[in-house]
Amino acid sequence: MFTSRKLAHVVLAMFALVLMSASALAADPGQPYPPESEASDQKAGSLLVYNYYTSTPGVNNRNTRVNITNTNAQRFAYVHMFFISETCSVADYKTDLSPNQTFSFLVSDYDPGFSGYIIALTENPTTGLPRRFNWLIGDEYFKAAIGSANLGAIAFSALWTREDEDAPNYNGGPTITLNLDGAQYNRAAATVAADNIPSKQDLNDTTIILNSLRGDLTSAMLGVGTMFGLLYDDVEVSYSFSIQVGCHSRVTLSDTTPRTAPRFTTVIPAGRTGWMKLYSNAANAVVGAMVNSNPNTESRPDVFNGGHNLHHLTLSTNGFLTIPVFPQ
Repeated sequence: MFTSRKLAHVVLAMFALVLMSASALAADPGQPYPPESEASDQKAGSLLVYNYYTSTPGVNNRNTRVNITNTNAQRFAYVHMFFISETCSVADYKTDLSPNQTFSFLVSDYDPGFSGYIIALTENPTTGLPRRFNWLIGDEYFKAAIGSANLGAIAFSALWTREDEDAPNYNGGPTITLNLDGAQYNRAAATVAADNIPSKQDLNDTTIILNSLRGDLTSAMLGVGTMFGLLYDDVEVSYSFSIQVGCHSRVTLSDTTPRTAPRFTTVIPAGRTGWMKLYSNAANAVVGAMVNSNPNTESRPDVFNGGHNLHHLTLSTNGFLTIPVFPQ
């Protein structure tokens, strides 16, 4: 039988549990991140792009760890992941995340022996249609021949009317096309920039990664095409070049690529830095990253390894992804 003191303790404990539950479900402080804000690695979204993955079976220093997190505290996330290789072929995998769940995996367990980039998309598990669920965040760690880096996933918000609603433009066929045009989803970049490019004469190997966001995820992605660029030295002088970019291209900067006059090591000599921007005349949708590798990080204070996503200077309205629809 409860005494008055025991009853008081029970009431207080129940009150504390109610307070803890209410606190756990309370909205986070601050203003909501507007879904209309353009795609970046600093927001949550319904579509994520991981700019690079790689793995080599049996080689421990060639692998990628991918992470995806559902930041919604009440609802499940159903995610369709597409692995796009450097040959532009596509493999896919589906998973689901409970509220507040994070999921990490090694690419060596899912798509070993390939390199490329990953697109993850929230969908309705019953209809198989893309769903507005702007709560996904993610990142990746990779160790590769081009270097090692931790890159945040670039998030694109779905922009149609209601959360947890299917994409509105479905015509009943086996596929649906999603437009990265600022009306259906956020826009991708048309012009990208790589800043803080160090000198190759200091034994830096800087690789630019470029990924197309135009194509058919039931078969193959489209290439970006010819991209024009301007390489700047640190006193504001620019040097033009052009390169061919497929669906996924990696360009390690050197005196032969990109081909500038004078050459790359003359534009950025020892002890100096530069930057570059790239774009296509068609303003094709693209995202990417830069990674730097240097063997002398332990012996020199002025050299560094790592990477970051490319900056988006202008925006494209012609990005699109054709997605297979697999209803239950």
